[in-house]
Amino acid sequence: MLDEINRLLDADGGTTVNTSMRLPAALRDAAALAVTHLGVAGSTTSLTAAALRRALETAVMETALETHFESHPHTRPSLAEVALALASQDGSPLADRPELLERAAAQVVAHHPDADADDVLLWAEAQVAASA
Repeated sequence: MLDEINRLLDADGGTTVNTSMRLPAALRDAAALAVTHLGVAGSTTSLTAAALRRALETAVMETALETHFESHPHTRPSLAEVALALASQDGSPLADRPELLERAAAQVVAHHPDADADDVLLWAEAQVAASA
């Protein structure tokens, strides 16, 4: 199924079809303004198609990654490791404090089991600010 979605996404985009999509009026109007005034795309149709493509590509990548982790659970990064990678990407000084991020991840998850890496960074930043 993922291969078929990828094949379709890679197919020649020259053939088009008419569709009937029901969009919230405010979303349609915001898209039209963004096209006209921000130049985000050539038209609301191309903006919609690009957004749909990005959503599909993301879904395929996330599904492939989750399938990999199901087959190889030892390769799934810990929450602290994800927070460390995010801190590195953001250029945060927390990237140099993996031990703090490890503690912050454990503390956050203890109270919020669905926490993500942003939650860990926010908690670690708060700890640093409180101790300053």
